[in-house]
Amino acid sequence: MSKSWYEATARDRIEGLIDPGSFFEFLPPEDRVTSPHLRVLGSPAAFDDGVAVGKATLDGKAVLLAAQEGAFMGGAVGEVHGAKITGLLERGLDEKPNAVLLLLESGGVRLHEANAGLIAVSEIMRAILNLRAAGIPVIVLDGGRYGVFGGMGIASRLCSSIIMSEEGRLGLSGPEVIETTMGVEEFDASDKALVWRTVGGKHRYILGETAELVPDDMNAFRNAAIALLVQEKTLDLDAIEAEHEALAARLRRFGKVQDANDIWSALQIADSERIPLMTTEEFHQAVDGRRSA
Repeated sequence: MSKSWYEATARDRIEGLIDPGSFFEFLPPEDRVTSPHLRVLGSPAAFDDGVAVGKATLDGKAVLLAAQEGAFMGGAVGEVHGAKITGLLERGLDEKPNAVLLLLESGGVRLHEANAGLIAVSEIMRAILNLRAAGIPVIVLDGGRYGVFGGMGIASRLCSSIIMSEEGRLGLSGPEVIETTMGVEEFDASDKALVWRTVGGKHRYILGETAELVPDDMNAFRNAAIALLVQEKTLDLDAIEAEHEALAARLRRFGKVQDANDIWSALQIADSERIPLMTTEEFHQAVDGRRSA
């Protein structure tokens, strides 16, 4: 029986992803390591500060993993939350697992802990790059209710690979932030069709920003993660320069485009106007071979 990744909690996603009974949590809720800032401000706290971190096996291979809980402050990053993820990533340099898996769901940095959260995100980014330089894959799984935005959206693009479902969203600024700062004429956050075709999993896959587009199914995420365990991408100057050139080429080609629909049409994707209605299987049949470099 299939189980939705989108509707699951952070710990449900962990249990559905890893080998049964293999998860060992670091700093579990009973340790009560919570944010000191939220207590001072009188805000609700969580005994795990909204993220579960630990080690497990996936298809018999050792992995470290972190899972953000979107139900707590939208998975926003604060000092303790970020420190737990950073500590997990740095542990990877010592333990050298087959991969580090980041089950992300985050609206960005907590306004309550803005400076501490921003510092935490920068530490996460540095730790990701150190792991990749050591040849250890860092894989993001994105399919939750709150998407992956802000600092964690940037961190995701530093990782080796990203797995998304159609329901997942990925970007720098969230739709509401864009509307607030630039106006509803620039981006209408209430237009859900616009939001999903701009930052949703299908469009990110078409642009080549996510390695896999899977159905909203726990087993589909698990199978995709297993396939990526042995596919670390080289992180060196040549790879970075190639990525910059690909981004520059995209900007030259699509820089003045107003809507994702126009990109899909320019890439000559069959029945591009039907992309939002396609099943994942139909989508791959139409899109694979037509993705942007």
